[in-house]
Amino acid sequence: MPTSSCTKESHVKLKKLATMIAVIGTAAPAVAQQAQTDKPIQRVEITGSSIKRIATEGALPVQTITMDQLDKQGVTNAEQLMRLISANGTGADNMTSGNNVFGADADRVSGGGSFASLRGLGPTGTLVLINGRRISGYGLSGKAVDLNTIPLAAVARIEVLKDGASAIYGTDAVGGVINFILKTNYEGVQANATGNWTEHGGGATRRLQVVAGHGNLDTDRFNVMVAVGYDRNNELDSHQRSFANGYQPARGLSPDTTGTPVANQLTGAGTALGSNFQMPGDPNKYLQAGLLSLQGKCDSVQGMNQYATALWKDVTSPLRSTYSCAYDYGGDYVMQLPTERTNGVARATFQVNPDHRVFAEAIAAHTNSLAILTPAQISTSLANGNAYPVGGPYYQDLSPYIASFDKTKPIIYKWRAWPLGNRTQNYTTDTVRLMTGAEGVLAGKWDYKIDLSHSESHTKTDLVDGYAYTSALYQVLGSGVVNPFAAPSQGQSAAAMQALEGTKFYGRLQHGKTTLTQFNASISGEIWQLPAGPLQGAIGTDLRREGYGFAQDVDATKILLAPGNANQDTVNRNVKAIYTELVVPVMKNLELQLALRRDDYSLIGATTNPKIAFSYRPTSWLMLRGSANKGFLAPSFAQLYSGRLDQELPNGVSDPVGCASHPGDPRYCAIERLNYFSGGNPNLRPETSKQGTLGFIVEPNANFSMSVDYWAINVKDRILNRTPQVVLANAAALGEYIHRNADGTIDYVDAGWINAAGLKTRGADVGLRGRGNLPDGWRWNATLDGTWTQSYQFAEFEGQPYVEYVGNFYTRDIYLRWKHNATFSVNKGAWSFLLSNLYRDGYKDQVPNGGKGTPPAGFNPHVASYTTWGLSTTYTGLKNTTVTVGIQNLFDRDPPFTAHNVDEVVGAGWDPRVADPRGRSLSFDVKYRFF
Repeated sequence: MPTSSCTKESHVKLKKLATMIAVIGTAAPAVAQQAQTDKPIQRVEITGSSIKRIATEGALPVQTITMDQLDKQGVTNAEQLMRLISANGTGADNMTSGNNVFGADADRVSGGGSFASLRGLGPTGTLVLINGRRISGYGLSGKAVDLNTIPLAAVARIEVLKDGASAIYGTDAVGGVINFILKTNYEGVQANATGNWTEHGGGATRRLQVVAGHGNLDTDRFNVMVAVGYDRNNELDSHQRSFANGYQPARGLSPDTTGTPVANQLTGAGTALGSNFQMPGDPNKYLQAGLLSLQGKCDSVQGMNQYATALWKDVTSPLRSTYSCAYDYGGDYVMQLPTERTNGVARATFQVNPDHRVFAEAIAAHTNSLAILTPAQISTSLANGNAYPVGGPYYQDLSPYIASFDKTKPIIYKWRAWPLGNRTQNYTTDTVRLMTGAEGVLAGKWDYKIDLSHSESHTKTDLVDGYAYTSALYQVLGSGVVNPFAAPSQGQSAAAMQALEGTKFYGRLQHGKTTLTQFNASISGEIWQLPAGPLQGAIGTDLRREGYGFAQDVDATKILLAPGNANQDTVNRNVKAIYTELVVPVMKNLELQLALRRDDYSLIGATTNPKIAFSYRPTSWLMLRGSANKGFLAPSFAQLYSGRLDQELPNGVSDPVGCASHPGDPRYCAIERLNYFSGGNPNLRPETSKQGTLGFIVEPNANFSMSVDYWAINVKDRILNRTPQVVLANAAALGEYIHRNADGTIDYVDAGWINAAGLKTRGADVGLRGRGNLPDGWRWNATLDGTWTQSYQFAEFEGQPYVEYVGNFYTRDIYLRWKHNATFSVNKGAWSFLLSNLYRDGYKDQVPNGGKGTPPAGFNPHVASYTTWGLSTTYTGLKNTTVTVGIQNLFDRDPPFTAHNVDEVVGAGWDPRVADPRGRSLSFDVKYRFF
């Protein structure tokens, strides 16, 4: 990596320190900056090592991001930050995508949270740290850290380790580590106001921050710092963006739901439409009908359109919806959730003497977000008593269009219950971490750290609109007072609204809590002098007690479409770990890092994970580096101990193994009341990994550097969520989850979380840095951080072939071939200008409608690439003031079109995992330093 211009004497000193090159390096030119101040070169602990080293490029790839970079690119929260990290997965771990279900194997941690997913291995495969220490996971799931809890107001920089680090940090570090480094020894008071407003309306973001510090550790022997931040994101709705449109039949996209705001009538024995109906001169039999469809007026109601039968041919029911209207609920989603965050840090440090300091620190965050879904879809039936009654004031007679219509019979229908309101869930998360500790130097050469911390995260879910008690609602619908055939523009009667209001549920639905108590102690330093330099080592211990509990505050089964999970009593587990690390100068310019860690879980067992890394400089302008290590990912509390639900499969289920050997026997071929369990699995094994990197850094001069690091990860025993149908269909591979009686019949099936097969992923990270002079005193600086994914393969079960997913649509993550974030800046005096570029490669699109219909001639099977540009200018010429004005998405690029429907990925016609729906926006950032 480039360094700032140094004196000749400084270069000589650095050359003598070649064997002291950091095992982990940063992109910041820290060495040069320190040399310019004539202060001694500081040794610092950098993410990925327990040994304090000189901050420069080392054996492992670490990307450093400063808050100044984020401000100039209009980034206002940690979720937006993750878009700038090319190594982060293109997945569903953001607040928009997390508002929907992503496949049966999705280990969902969303619901008001935002998460990291390095290498696309999922949030639980990425370790998030604050100042190198853990913080409790998201309260509702007990898994990954919610990025919304990170106090950006006090963050100095973010270090992203793009390599496995279980040998240093333990579990969760399979995909890598994101370490938020807080400010220390801060003096003065600074206020920061940031705003970002979209050109097309909606989705505005605002942030206020204040940082205050007093005392200098070098002169006053103490420092006290307080930082507080407040963020607010406004709602952005799909109808505010034309590209969020699920009805584009010419491109193969059309909604499949007939649960419309103006109800469609259903067929059924004993109902007005009977078991089916025919149209004059047409021998076909149909199963649904809507008055607006029969009149050709579906599009007279916003969000509705004529059902595109040609795109949705169903082999089992080809004529189901020919005379029905469809509802584009993909165009009726909330693309940016309304969110408020308040977080802060208070830290006090006392310098006991030049060699020892003690500190106390408190971090707290409060997040409030609304997950807003479309109104509930209801299919009525005679059995449920909610059919529209004969003689009701809004009885819809279709006999002028359908001769067989019997108006002496009740009507059953499918309806989007708009008078109930949008289903709205309020997520409130409170997180706190308290820490005290000491650090310093023993005997003049041994660096030590010791700290004790406790953190908790509480998340509560309240239903604030759109939910009703099922039985009470059905009774009101069956009375006929509600008009399901009225458009929203027509409204409902006062009596209907009063009756519906009486059925609604408001209040606490569920709550969860995670706890983490941790004691850390480590010591490091030079052990003895070798011919090539000093042998350095570290040894430490990590003792943790983790806990998680979850409870439903009401019986969710009695509330229509309310999200429900089984209660989980509070479970605790103890983790005892010891780790050691060596930095060995083998020969001049060749250095090894050796690390070993053993973790012992009270409820899982013990695991030992080694790591070896090297850095070698054959010349002054070239460094070779690489690593090899093992990792592990412990099952989460929810995966292990979430309440097991005892359920039954519908009658007629077949046992593929038993039926083959006992054909025609109903005990095997048409099973009645087959029991299965879903939920946690206390017998889960940890996921394990083998991984490594191999790369080089070329730095021909101080103004240019290039790094390329090839990485490979193999994971075994992946923990996936599987349905009983999937288990039965793959009985040969998943036989251990099918429990049989003595006679060979199935007793029950274990579904839910299981250890499935593995995955293999390969790729390379590329980093470019350049700088130089321009005429008239201007200087330029350019950067590029990119990730090329060569392969991402996994098998659904052990023994099945691996399938390649790079460049192909998938319901959890999209594994793009290439992603990058690039910047080019120029500066002179008080002025600086930054041009930024974000690029996401294209991929093969999903087959429209699951292949049930014939794609139209205009269908393009490839989703286009997505690229946006940003431009900002910063002025520091005002006393104590820095002003940045920027435009994000400079050319107002819409997300590329994709033909998937919202049932699999939220956002029909576009994909929130790849693109930002906000469009062109204007940002302001003003900093004022009072003193």
